[in-house]
Amino acid sequence: MDAVSTQIAFLKGHGTENDFVIVPDPDNAVDLPASLVAALCDRRAGIGGDGVLHVVRSAAHPDARSMAEAAEWFMDYRNADGSVAEMCGNGVRVFARYLQRAGLVGEGDLAVATRGGVKQVHIAKAGADGEAGDITVSMGRAVLPEGEVTVSVGDRSWPARNVNMGNPHAVAFVDDLGHAGNLHTAPPFSPAAAYPDGVNVEFVVDRGPRHVAMRVHERGSGETRSCGTGACAVAVAAARRDGADPAVTGEPVAYAVDLPGGRLVITERPDGAVEMTGPAVILAEGVFDAGRLAGHP
Repeated sequence: MDAVSTQIAFLKGHGTENDFVIVPDPDNAVDLPASLVAALCDRRAGIGGDGVLHVVRSAAHPDARSMAEAAEWFMDYRNADGSVAEMCGNGVRVFARYLQRAGLVGEGDLAVATRGGVKQVHIAKAGADGEAGDITVSMGRAVLPEGEVTVSVGDRSWPARNVNMGNPHAVAFVDDLGHAGNLHTAPPFSPAAAYPDGVNVEFVVDRGPRHVAMRVHERGSGETRSCGTGACAVAVAAARRDGADPAVTGEPVAYAVDLPGGRLVITERPDGAVEMTGPAVILAEGVFDAGRLAGHP
């Protein structure tokens, strides 16, 4: 492929202001090296985004062929620095909205393959005013590894709950979200063995009964306006802190989670399934020149 002359179609979308460059590529024919992904996500020299949603048929991608019978479409997700990620909750909603917009799926249920497994998605019907319906994603079960974890900002440190939602999270409850600092760089954590590949760090405050607010440093992207898997991790951590475990009570537990970019509603079911509900918007589309982004004239 001649990168200098390659014109590649893209769209831009966001879920609670967690924004993505969408690259439709059903046959997995577009080469997306880490350098190009990082250039695309650059907010001054590129299109700008917290990550790239590479839309590929599962059967066409080596990482997803084993899931092709369960899910036609694979979300090949990349962080803003070009690194590959297992999952992105807001990204799945935007991914589903793109498929709907492109006429590849309709309202109702669909399955999306991710490196974190096959995710079940429900696209709600549009409202009477024509407003697109919210999208619910079944995010799988939370895993709560044993062992104490600590995160730090400056001279402050907090105990954190280790939660894995297909990707790793450290959830710290604080008195003030300002204590999280600027979150441009990853907050230090210990022990290092808890997260050998890095971690997403959430700082959380209470807003009311079953209502919290959070800020997040996303591994590979810095502070983002929203993080879907992070909101799920926060809701599960808050429920356990509050003494609520649906597996024990048999009753679902729902938390409203406010992020800088909007609100998500997270529900944990008695069977352990965690569901995330929120908006997803496609706001632009066009073509980019891969050669120019790669630094060619």
